[in-house]
Amino acid sequence: MNRIDRVSAILIQLQSRRVVKASDIADRFNISLRTVYRDVKTLEEAGIPIIGEAGVGYSIMEGYRLPPVMFTREEATAFLTAEKFVEKMTDASTMEHHQSAMYKIKAILKTAEKNLLEDIDGKIEVLKSQSQLNASNKDHIQTLLNSIARKYIITIDYFANHSQEHTNRDIEPVGIFYKDGNWHLIAFCLMRNAYRDFRVDRINGIITTDRHFNNKHPTLKAYINQAAKEQELDLVVIKVDNKIYSHLEYQKYYSGFVSEKTIGNQVEMTFLTTSLEGFARWYMMFGDSAEIISPDSLKDRVSQIGSLIAQKNLQLLNSY
Repeated sequence: MNRIDRVSAILIQLQSRRVVKASDIADRFNISLRTVYRDVKTLEEAGIPIIGEAGVGYSIMEGYRLPPVMFTREEATAFLTAEKFVEKMTDASTMEHHQSAMYKIKAILKTAEKNLLEDIDGKIEVLKSQSQLNASNKDHIQTLLNSIARKYIITIDYFANHSQEHTNRDIEPVGIFYKDGNWHLIAFCLMRNAYRDFRVDRINGIITTDRHFNNKHPTLKAYINQAAKEQELDLVVIKVDNKIYSHLEYQKYYSGFVSEKTIGNQVEMTFLTTSLEGFARWYMMFGDSAEIISPDSLKDRVSQIGSLIAQKNLQLLNSY
């Protein structure tokens, strides 16, 4: 990237956030801090009112407005691609707000870019999996994000799948994330006095209270990283024959897939699983064309399940 493009990109980055650290700019463009200082000075000399505070970062003076940003063809098609995901993977309110934003973006595009989007619109599609077709986020996402931003305590009517019970809970929402076809809400549950992971599609109703919370909660990223460390995971290594590997290409991600490598006519696959029992039963689907390297406890459990299946089939044959 040449210097003119980099300085323009830095200006856009400064517009995108309230405060931007010099180190973040340096990391993004792989440049030194000295170069960052020089580029920011160039913007200041061009009349951009940049406020710099040592130890905090840079920001553009409140109230200053810049001319509309022009988008490249690649950026425009990226927006369109994102729109397809928002349409299928979020909810009605989020889709409506995103469509409104897209109208504003399209309004400032050049005619050539507008024609490109109209032409390519029907050539990009996002399809839901069978499990995603049955899930509904019940138009909660924007309500949750608003409560997170404003630090409102909310009351939720939640269906707990493990107990098959409905409960009303007052919670302090921390953040939401998307995983395995579902949106999740991380929140501090006042009833349990602990952090909990709530599936958004299992929230039947939300009441936003007028109570604010002042508790200092970890960031969503920090919470997820800590939860992953605390979760007990078992390391599993198996070898799978090449002839059946294609059948596992997508299923493996639901069983804690970590890595793989080809060894002769087999693929050695490594997993971190939360349930050896669940992994054993999944392994039985293709075990005739695979072998377990470790752990021994998994080998034993697969052997036990196989014996039980054989005994049951024998009993059925003898009963005829």
